[in-house]
Amino acid sequence: MSSTDYQSGREALGGRLRELRTEAGLQGKDLAERLGWQRSKVSRLETGKQTATAPDLEAWALALDAPGEVADLHSRLRGLESQQRSWRRQLASGHRAVQDRYVAEYRRTSTVRGYEATVIPGLFQTPDYARHLLLANAELMQSPRDTDAAVNARMRRQEVLYEGSKMFRVLVWEGALHALVGPAEVMAGQLDRLVGLIGLPQITLGIVPLGAPLKLSPKHGFWIFDETRVVVETINSEFTLESTEDVTLYGRVWDRLDESAVHGQQARRLLGRARASLDLS
Repeated sequence: MSSTDYQSGREALGGRLRELRTEAGLQGKDLAERLGWQRSKVSRLETGKQTATAPDLEAWALALDAPGEVADLHSRLRGLESQQRSWRRQLASGHRAVQDRYVAEYRRTSTVRGYEATVIPGLFQTPDYARHLLLANAELMQSPRDTDAAVNARMRRQEVLYEGSKMFRVLVWEGALHALVGPAEVMAGQLDRLVGLIGLPQITLGIVPLGAPLKLSPKHGFWIFDETRVVVETINSEFTLESTEDVTLYGRVWDRLDESAVHGQQARRLLGRARASLDLS
């Protein structure tokens, strides 16, 4: 596992520990006293400067009278283990832990290039669209349904879109605009959301039209973070690729897809066409 990927996961775990403590109404010093720890250990765990052990996590949850959180915390810790992350293991306690890790990842990133072929990117999803998507995925993966918490975490991830220091260049295959993830009214709201993002200075949204000449087939979605690592999701796993060759290859794929994409007013027209095709009666 890469150091940056590992650190993002560790920070997400620390954020969850801090959240549990504050929900219990305790200061860090109070929890340290209950556990018999130095205050600095509580701080290091919450800020991701130290990796918690499984016994640390169990002690933390029990000290807060929250034994039901032990399984979720252990699942988050296991998610730090490998660069190829099995969705089955990541989702053992639900979707929220994964979404929290994404929040930490995007906060650490300055520039993002992404491409999605089948769904609207999570960064741009409305709560209703995200809810339908996460429910369907929970059913497929037979994972716990912590949907509301996962949706809230996904919406927190979107806060980075409005940080002026970041840049997001995102491509979407037109077919994703027509894939009915939810009812027509949900899709209409999602398409309206995309229209509202066009023109924001920190976001470049391109749509690859169905009839566009292509230099390569659309293939699968992927995300390039700071031109140093690529994240690819498959049905059963998530991969992080960091070799120069892999990052360069995916950058070249993105560039070629971008050459076939439309932006601005042309992208708005495709969004309008997708919306007009919905049965809103």
